[in-house]
Amino acid sequence: MTTIDTGDNEAVAPDNVMSLHEANSDVGYRVMPHNYEAEMALIGAILANNRAYERVQEFLLPGHFADPAHARVFEACARLIDRGQIVDPVTLKNYFNNDEALNEIGGSAYLAELANAVITIQNAQDLGREIHDCFLRRELIEIGEVVANNAYDHDIDNPATQQIEAAESQLFQLAEQGAAEGGFQEFRTALTSAIELAAAAYKRETELVGVPTGFRDLDQLLGGLHKSDLVIIAGRPSMGKTAIATNMAYNAASSVTRSTDDAGNDIEEREIVAFFSLEMSAEQLATRIISEQAHVRSDAIRRGDVSEEEYNRVFAVSQALHSLKLFIDDTPALTVAQIRTRARRLKRQHGLSMVIIDYLQLVNPPASMRNENRVQEVSVITRALKALAKELNVPVIALSQLSRAVEQREEKRPQLSDLRESGSIEQDADVVMFLYREEYYLDRESREQREHETEDKFARRLERLERSRNKAEVIVSKQRHGPIGTAHLHFNGDFTQFSDLALHERMAENRS
Repeated sequence: MTTIDTGDNEAVAPDNVMSLHEANSDVGYRVMPHNYEAEMALIGAILANNRAYERVQEFLLPGHFADPAHARVFEACARLIDRGQIVDPVTLKNYFNNDEALNEIGGSAYLAELANAVITIQNAQDLGREIHDCFLRRELIEIGEVVANNAYDHDIDNPATQQIEAAESQLFQLAEQGAAEGGFQEFRTALTSAIELAAAAYKRETELVGVPTGFRDLDQLLGGLHKSDLVIIAGRPSMGKTAIATNMAYNAASSVTRSTDDAGNDIEEREIVAFFSLEMSAEQLATRIISEQAHVRSDAIRRGDVSEEEYNRVFAVSQALHSLKLFIDDTPALTVAQIRTRARRLKRQHGLSMVIIDYLQLVNPPASMRNENRVQEVSVITRALKALAKELNVPVIALSQLSRAVEQREEKRPQLSDLRESGSIEQDADVVMFLYREEYYLDRESREQREHETEDKFARRLERLERSRNKAEVIVSKQRHGPIGTAHLHFNGDFTQFSDLALHERMAENRS
């Protein structure tokens, strides 16, 4: 018999189980990392006291066991315990009467042998960690072999940079989820996750289930920005796309979500936002956010043309902004692969709640697609951004330009067909929102048509202009999770700031 040292306790394993050290010394090649003794000892602890399963159920899966027979025994234990039944060799016997793999190593007698390899349940978590660690090492070896083989293979269509990206993706998934690649999962697993999300939303003080935008009407329409969603915010130039993106970034990063856990303890959570600015520098974005919050014009801040009172406001706001978990990357012409790499790194180091990309048309396509049809390039980019949202399990917001077709028609409100390369963007996005400010068009038309319109027509135009002053519409034209509609916001052009409309303005918009 083999004695297993587990700290304060010892467990006994049968002689036919060879330790990893013995295997390495007797065989001239290295064997894959495993610890059969720890697997037996853990199953024995569970059979002796089912509460041992509670110590490992959050991180240990049947697929983490090196021995397939042990994996099946552990899975059967998990199923019975989840049903509220007692697990012991007697209750498990019927599961394995026809299991050839178990019969080869002793059948029901082996179950009794596992039950004898028992330790106190205090060590069960340590045993589970050892089993999981061996699993991770086996996966690392497999990834390493694939990386090495691909590196030796000089495939023109698989350059080194692409191999690095693939390897990093596998390593990220392994670190985050304990598995190098995905696979099928039973519906009941997805169902449990859905119920847990619903329960978490019910316990939160707000009605949002996603990351808040900070705008009351928009959050009510969307329910917040949902995990794994690709959100497109589109508009013509001067509509305020970057402004609303920085507003959302600030609102999310500065929000505090309070909830309670199962024990009744209060939990405070802050959102962590990644902002990829492919158009503006980090300093310009920071100046915008300071301008929005201090109510001092950004051009005045840049020139230093501020009063002492305004400077004090700017200084106070900048001090308050220091605590925000808002990360800005202003590297121009990034590819989706580079965005993915940097977002993964940020999530590993600090966590991540939301990604914003300003803007879609400035993202570079993969090197293999350069000089291809632009529609195909954008299709690849949008699919990759959707995949990024699912991989990181965060909402990804991408700003997008609209085609000039909007300018050619009488009704200037955007629609889905106005999206540049609209087929792929509309198809891949979970939410499509259009930013529209009627004031911009009416003001321009008033200047252009002043000499060509009658007094009455021009007066009506001015009246419309006055009604639309400092107002903006966020038109939700597509939403997989809920209804479409329009959220009305207030827009302050001096500080490039969007905010909620006052109550009387909201009532007036709803009546219209």
